[in-house]
Amino acid sequence: MAIEKEAFKEALRGWASGVTVVTSRSGDRVHGMTVSAFSSVSADPPLVLVCANHSSSTHGLIEEAGVFAVNILASHQQDVSNVFASSKHEDSRLQQVSWTEGETGAPLIDEALASLECKVTSAHREGSHTIYVGHVQAVHTTEAEPLLYYKGSYRSLHCDD
Repeated sequence: MAIEKEAFKEALRGWASGVTVVTSRSGDRVHGMTVSAFSSVSADPPLVLVCANHSSSTHGLIEEAGVFAVNILASHQQDVSNVFASSKHEDSRLQQVSWTEGETGAPLIDEALASLECKVTSAHREGSHTIYVGHVQAVHTTEAEPLLYYKGSYRSLHCDD
């Protein structure tokens, strides 16, 4: 039974998630993109997965380099998310934000809540995306609140501590 694409998208808008920017580097080329399809897979060994659209430049770089970083954005980084979510200036996104090079060579977004440097262990092409499973090589964390996305807009985390 086929479903309508818009109905599927509307259903997924109800899934609240953190916001990540996935980055990669191959030689002098660096790219990044906002990714909502990110998840932990295993604690032992430490594995995560990201889904990258075949049409993105970042997808090709991950495939070529075999490494990526998942930058989990902090609540004050909405502008960073917007830069990497826009299809405009895809080749110059990293010139618009502050970042440092990680141990794998992948860019790490400064002030991110966490950055996970990964080496690709497997890739699975499904539909319009590739699911990359990465073995976490290094972890970098800061103290901050997460940037959340729900029903088409950014949200704040409200906790009673």
